[in-house]
Amino acid sequence: MEETKKKIVVIGGGTGLPVILKELKKQDCELTAIVTVADDGGSSGKLRKMMEMAPPGDLRNVLVALSNVEKEWTDIFQYRFENGLENHALGNLIIAALNDMEGGIYQAVQTLSRLLNITGKVYPAADESLTLHAVFEDQTILSGETTITKRRQTIHEIHVTKDQKDELPEPCPHVVEEIMNADMIVMGPGSLFTSILPNLMIPEIGKAIIETSAQKVYICNIMTQKGETEEFSDADHVKILHRHLHHRFIDTVLVNVETIPLEKMNAQRYDEYLVQVRHDPCALKEEHCQVVAKNFLCLRDEGVFHDGEKVVQALMEQLEKGEKKKEG
Repeated sequence: MEETKKKIVVIGGGTGLPVILKELKKQDCELTAIVTVADDGGSSGKLRKMMEMAPPGDLRNVLVALSNVEKEWTDIFQYRFENGLENHALGNLIIAALNDMEGGIYQAVQTLSRLLNITGKVYPAADESLTLHAVFEDQTILSGETTITKRRQTIHEIHVTKDQKDELPEPCPHVVEEIMNADMIVMGPGSLFTSILPNLMIPEIGKAIIETSAQKVYICNIMTQKGETEEFSDADHVKILHRHLHHRFIDTVLVNVETIPLEKMNAQRYDEYLVQVRHDPCALKEEHCQVVAKNFLCLRDEGVFHDGEKVVQALMEQLEKGEKKKEG
């Protein structure tokens, strides 16, 4: 009897998600990416406003990470105009065109998934752009990802609504089903308040995350982030996730404990990232989650990143441990 492949669902957005997906696609598993649609900055923000569509940037990067076409094609897809066309990435414009042709971002992504011959499945978290709302510690309320992060104050909680409407969003088709049928749910790495939580704040997705029997793993960021997680420890990240879903739902957290040589990091180029996230094992224990603390560090391009290969190795080890625990 042929062994069923394990199902891994990865949730998030930003630049961290493709790093993990590139390595996960090499594993013998069924892979699904659920991608945020709350971004309102840069090329994505311009197209979102002009075309009244979900922001394409995070989806573009995930599709490229999972693509199996020749690199020449993905290089063209990722090409960004520097002297005209408002600095748009060509892939964003293609997604915008398909969004018009297909009548929505969900179907546009499914068409591109086929054209780019991707490994696994990619779903936008919702079939329309979402507006992010933040309540700060001083009870000030602001809306819009860019506006929120510019304030640089402590965020107490966030929620999302349909764009330009005070209505709760609904997930794209198959998203809840994928979560409920998964063996492992991976959240991150990515911006806590603007890449990960916007997905979980879609009510049906949050409910499915709590109810699924899958292992739930959070990959904690390596660096604190300006306007989001300044002065945060790894335990603070987990506490925020638990506070928003009103459950201690994270089973395992992956944290980097290798000291970062800050002198090798270009602080001007990566001015969004501030200092290394502090490791707080005692506080993590209070959140009732298992901790995998290792060297997950990759230094490249004068910046600090997760080493995708090391992270995925740890994920697969946790998946195997979980299966043995079930059998035992």
